[in-house]
Amino acid sequence: MSLQHHGNTIFLTEQDAERIRTTVKERVKKSSESKGKERTPREATPSIQQATGASLMHDMGGAPDPDMIQAQGGTLPAVAVDQPYPPCTASLDELTPMRFSDLRMETHHHGKKLSIKRASPVVGLAVRSWCMVQDEEGQETERLEFGLHKMRHGDEILELTKLFVIKEPYFTLTDDGEATIRIDHPSDLVSLTDEIPVSSLEDTTAAEKSAIRCKNKGNTALKEQDLSEAYARYSEGLKIAKLHSLEDLARDIARNRAYVSLLLNQMDAVITDAKASLIGKDDQRSKELDSKAYFRAGSAAYSLGQWEEAKRFFEEQQKLAPNDKDAKAFLKRITIRLREQDSGTHDFTKLRVNLSKARSRVDSATFLGNTEVKDSANKGRGLFATRNVAAGQLIMCEKAFCVVWGHEREAMTAMTYDIRDDRIRVSPIGLSKAIVQKLLSNSSQITRVLDLYGDYNGDDRTKSDHQDDPVVDVFRIHDIMSRNAFGPGNQFGEEGARNASTGLWIHAAYINHSCIPNAKKEYIGDLMIVRATRAISAGEEIFHAYDESSDYETRQAALMTTWGFECKCALCVAEKKDSPEVRRKREELRGEADAFVAREHWANAKRLTIVKAQRIAKGIDDTYNADRYKELPKMAGSSIQEWLSKATPRR
Repeated sequence: MSLQHHGNTIFLTEQDAERIRTTVKERVKKSSESKGKERTPREATPSIQQATGASLMHDMGGAPDPDMIQAQGGTLPAVAVDQPYPPCTASLDELTPMRFSDLRMETHHHGKKLSIKRASPVVGLAVRSWCMVQDEEGQETERLEFGLHKMRHGDEILELTKLFVIKEPYFTLTDDGEATIRIDHPSDLVSLTDEIPVSSLEDTTAAEKSAIRCKNKGNTALKEQDLSEAYARYSEGLKIAKLHSLEDLARDIARNRAYVSLLLNQMDAVITDAKASLIGKDDQRSKELDSKAYFRAGSAAYSLGQWEEAKRFFEEQQKLAPNDKDAKAFLKRITIRLREQDSGTHDFTKLRVNLSKARSRVDSATFLGNTEVKDSANKGRGLFATRNVAAGQLIMCEKAFCVVWGHEREAMTAMTYDIRDDRIRVSPIGLSKAIVQKLLSNSSQITRVLDLYGDYNGDDRTKSDHQDDPVVDVFRIHDIMSRNAFGPGNQFGEEGARNASTGLWIHAAYINHSCIPNAKKEYIGDLMIVRATRAISAGEEIFHAYDESSDYETRQAALMTTWGFECKCALCVAEKKDSPEVRRKREELRGEADAFVAREHWANAKRLTIVKAQRIAKGIDDTYNADRYKELPKMAGSSIQEWLSKATPRR
C-alpha cells in the first residue's frame, strides 16, 4: 500500500482507502452470515504449531505485521473500529460456566464464562495479540485474540499467566475469516493463579505460612523490579491474611502493596492500602511504619491533584516524623498548589524555565474558578464565564488528565476505519491506550471521563468499579478521546502526524467551537492556559477554534471528520454564500501572502516590499463582500495584515 505524506499530514490513496474498507466490510458481512452457527472444532497440534511458528517469526523480525500499512518512508498501524459492545459487569460468581462446544459464531455470550489455559506462545502484533487456548481438560483448542488494550503495565496480559476466565466471550471472525474468541475490554479477561486456593487453607497456621510465603515472593519480585508480579503476590497474600483475620500480617502486606502501587501509578490503591496498614500504636516501630503509610498516601493524593487530602496525610505523617524533610517539602508545594487552585496565581515564567523533554509534565494545579459547565443551545453542554473577564485575562488553566508526548514510546498514531460512519481517520490510539490504562489504575476517575461527550454512550448498566476489577468500556473511551482530545503542540523537538503529542483536558473539553472565538489556548508542557481574546461578560459562553483553517471547505471537512459537526457560526454562514471561484481565488492569495511573510522580514522593509504586501492584502480583502463580512474576521488575510502592522520602511 502506498501512503502519501507531506510534513505533518498523512494521505491515503483512494486505492488504499478502498482496500481497508473492503477488508473490514467483507469480514463484517461474513460474520453476519455466520451468526449463530456452531463452532467448528480445531485440531490441537497444527493449531498450536501455527501459533508457535508465528510467534518465533515475529520475535525474530522475519514476518510482516499484518496490522501495519506500508508507507513511503515508514509504516503505521491500521485499526478497524467495529460496532461497539459493552464490557461484562457481572462478577465471576454471577456467570454460568460454558464449554468450547457452546460457542456460537458472531455471538456475545451474555451471562456465561469460559475457563481457558494458554496453549501456545503469544504473537504480539502492533495493535493486537493472539495465541491458542484450550479448555481445562486440554480437549478443545481455539484461537484467542486480544485487541488494542492488550497490555498492562508494559506487559502482555496474555503472558502474565496461563490460566484465565473469559467473561461473556465474544466469538467472531478475523479479517482473514478465521474463527477467534475476541477480547476488547481488559476486564473481560480475568487472570487466575495456580497457587493454593484460599478456600483450602482452613488451618490458621497453614494460612499464615502461605500468606508469609506470598509476601516473601512479593518482596523478591520487588527487588527484581518485577512490579506486576510483586503486586500479584502481595494481593494473594493479603487475601489469605484477611480471610483468616491475620491482622498484623495483613497490615504489613498492605503497606508493601501500597509502595508497589505507587510505582505502578495505581494511586487509588495506594491510598486504600496505606490507610488499611495503619497500626495506630505509640511505640517507635509502629510510628515509623505509620509514617511510611501516611507518606505514601500523601504522595498518591498529590499525584491525583487532591491537595487537601494530601495535606492531611502529610500533616499526620509530620506528627509521627517531624524531622522528615521530604514531607516538609511536599507540604510547602501543597500550599502553592492550593493557592494556584483557588486564585490562578501561577508562576508561568518559572514553569516555562523548568520545562524540558525529561520534565514535560509541570508541577502545577488546575484553576477553574472563572468557569462553570452548563447546557449550551444546540451544542450540548458548554463552558460559561462566572464573572467578567477582560481581554487577555486568564479564564482557566488545567493540568491534562492524560497526555502522551510524541517523544514517548506510548505515542502511536493509526489509520482507523470506523464502520459506523464509513470514515478513515488519523487517530492517536496511543492516547486512547494511555487513558484506559490510567482509568484501570484509578477507578475513581472513571465517572468524570465518561461524563464527556462521545458518539457511543455504552450500556447504562456499566459500572465504574467492580469486585473483580475496574470496568472500563474501551469503545466509549475511543469515542470520547476522538471528540475531546487536543494537541499541545510541538514543545519538545520534531514530531509529525505519526508521533503527534495529544492529551485529554477534561474541563477544557466542554469548551465549544466557534470560528469567531472569544478565547485562545496555549500550553506549558501539559498545562493548558486559556485566555480571553476580548472582554467576556459573566454568563457568556466561552468558545475557541477547534480548527483555524482560513478555507471554508477545509475547515468544515476537518470539523465534520474529527468532531462530527457542521459549524454554522456567523463567519461560516457568510463564507458558505461565497462562490467556489471566490473561495478558490482567496486561497490562492492566502498562499501568496503566507509565502511572502515567510520570505520577507517586516523589520526595515523596503518601500516597494511594503507596497507589494499592501497589494496582496487588498487582493484578499476584495474577495470578501463588504456588507456580508461587516464586523467579521477576514481570516485569509491575517498573516499579511499582521506583517503590515509591524513593518517599518527603511529611511
